[in-house]
Amino acid sequence: MFLLEQYKIFRKFIISLLLLITSLVVGTLGFLTIENFSWIESFYMAVITFSTVGFNEVYPLSDEGRLFTSIYIIINLMIFAYVVSVFSTYLFEGELNRLYRKFVFGKEVKKMKDHIIVCGFGRNGSKACEELQSQNVEFVVVDRNEHLIDLIQNVKKYKFILGDLTQEEVLQEAGIYKARALITTLPSDAENVFLTLTVKALNPEIQVISRASEESTIKKLKQAGAQHVIMPDAIGGLHMAQHITKPFVIEYLDQLSGTNENGLCLEEIKYEDLKSDYQGQTIEFMDIRNRSGVTVVGLNDKGGKFVFNPSSKVLIESEVVLVIVGKQPDVDTFKSYYLK
Repeated sequence: MFLLEQYKIFRKFIISLLLLITSLVVGTLGFLTIENFSWIESFYMAVITFSTVGFNEVYPLSDEGRLFTSIYIIINLMIFAYVVSVFSTYLFEGELNRLYRKFVFGKEVKKMKDHIIVCGFGRNGSKACEELQSQNVEFVVVDRNEHLIDLIQNVKKYKFILGDLTQEEVLQEAGIYKARALITTLPSDAENVFLTLTVKALNPEIQVISRASEESTIKKLKQAGAQHVIMPDAIGGLHMAQHITKPFVIEYLDQLSGTNENGLCLEEIKYEDLKSDYQGQTIEFMDIRNRSGVTVVGLNDKGGKFVFNPSSKVLIESEVVLVIVGKQPDVDTFKSYYLK
């Protein structure tokens, strides 16, 4: 599989080398047969004819030799033009750089663990990548569209795998056995269902978040093993309508999503990330609001249950996750004061 992939990447390069070698062999045999030159003399004539450098002939050519040389030169001009175009693509148009980056990213992906696999780099996939990058979460992008390579690796500088997501080998290359979650944003619901089934067969423990276009697909994706199914179109339409029906609620949500210039930040704070002085203490004892300016809007308790607007008497115990909200400077103050 690896050798086949390498051949596909360097296919034009290999073809050009084979054309060069074939041309030299044909030229050498031609001069050897027609003019009865020695092997060295025939090879020399093939090289100077192919390269068109204009050195003198070893011996005067016969009529048959001149005819062969004329045809040989015409064919070699076409070969030479193809070889130059291929080499210029690799050297001057960034193809070599793309191949190098793909090689480097491939080695980095093999070392990744507990990362996220983002399948599809369309509108939804690109936004998912931006959020993951902003939160310093390791991820790799998988897409079959070669035209996106420059954007993914040179502009965004994301780790990526180029390949068909329906192939198990591509998912394995993306580290499906070591990943903790997979986000699939493929445009086709059928592809998302098939991909979810394939992923769950390879790694039953992985969390799958899938995009859906039709409501009827939600049940199928859930049955296939997706933990969360998102309908971007439905959410977008609802959001637009609520700008009229609930404008102040939407303004608050816009601030939370970062679309407002005075945006608020939502953060998850794990028990183990707190300084030892605050582990096992109550929210009241920590005095979070007065010391940092952020607000505790919820927490995930030891049983995995989410509690909205928790009491100030609640103990911050092992496995508890706090959800805080505030402006970025206040969140930074909280982190510097309370976190290790």
